Amino acid sequence: MPEAPLVLLGLVVVAALAFDFINGFHDTANAIATCISTRALSIRNAIAMAAGLNFVGALVSTHVATTIGKEIVDPGFVTQVVILSALSGAIFWDLLTWHYGIPASSSHAIIGGIIGAVIASRGYGVLKWGGISKILAAIVISPVAGTLIAFLIMVGIFWAFRGFHPSPLNRGFRKMQILSAAFMAFSHGSNDAQKSMGVITMALVSYGAIHTFHIPVWVILSCAASMAFGTAAGGWRIIKTVGRDFVKLQPVHGFCAETSSAGVILTASALGIPISTTHVITSAILGVGLSQGRRKVNWDVGARIVWAWILTIPASAAASYIAYRLLAPALVRL
Repeated sequence: MPEAPLVLLGLVVVAALAFDFINGFHDTANAIATCISTRALSIRNAIAMAAGLNFVGALVSTHVATTIGKEIVDPGFVTQVVILSALSGAIFWDLLTWHYGIPASSSHAIIGGIIGAVIASRGYGVLKWGGISKILAAIVISPVAGTLIAFLIMVGIFWAFRGFHPSPLNRGFRKMQILSAAFMAFSHGSNDAQKSMGVITMALVSYGAIHTFHIPVWVILSCAASMAFGTAAGGWRIIKTVGRDFVKLQPVHGFCAETSSAGVILTASALGIPISTTHVITSAILGVGLSQGRRKVNWDVGARIVWAWILTIPASAAASYIAYRLLAPALVRL
């Protein structure tokens, strides 16, 4: 028998799609901040391109969704209230960091949210620490990879085009940056949209609507559409932080940052690893900045970003823990 009426499952689905929408406008900067700051694309055209390719990227696989839905906790150990509390904590952290223009990770917010809500409900023992360890390792490895690859590509371009005047070089890379931004938008959809797919499927298994963990087609399409609509809504506060305040970018820098980030993200998506696209693109921007010298990086902005990275999982876990304590007494009566 299902553990709660259908209305509670409906609330979970609505909350998960709302999280995907918020993820879209919160993480719009991941794909398009650099091409807007270098004027490779107008804001309207960049957002439209990112929304369309986020949708397409979300359709390519479900490996990351399976990791989110099965490898943090067994769906049999969660309830609809636990999942709703996890989403509430993640949404709270996303909106808080969006308000202050801080490019925190929506991916890590939902991971922290699931951990916090599960602990509030069942304690530490039911968590799958092997899967969580894999995710935590990716938190460290993916930004390092983004920084290093972007730095090396940038140094390689400097060496290959060392005899060229900067103006025609930047004109050429402004056109190439449109392709790299498209590549980045596609990769963003391939990883980030799958988080809510995994959460909704976890809820369906927990409710008893499906008996084996597989991502239904309607879940894939609805999550892809929600993220695309959220991306279309924009997110200027974080676009400004990533694209203008952190490192002053030229088209060649944007091309390097986007290309290296997209490569790291697509690799993680293929391996089923839920990484932070925010961490990767920001680290790649740091890499291209460092290729020009330490003074080219705004370290005050960088410190704010790093603190957001460190705090995201524990803060969203704490918010979800509190959300469960508040929601459980009311919702279990449904």
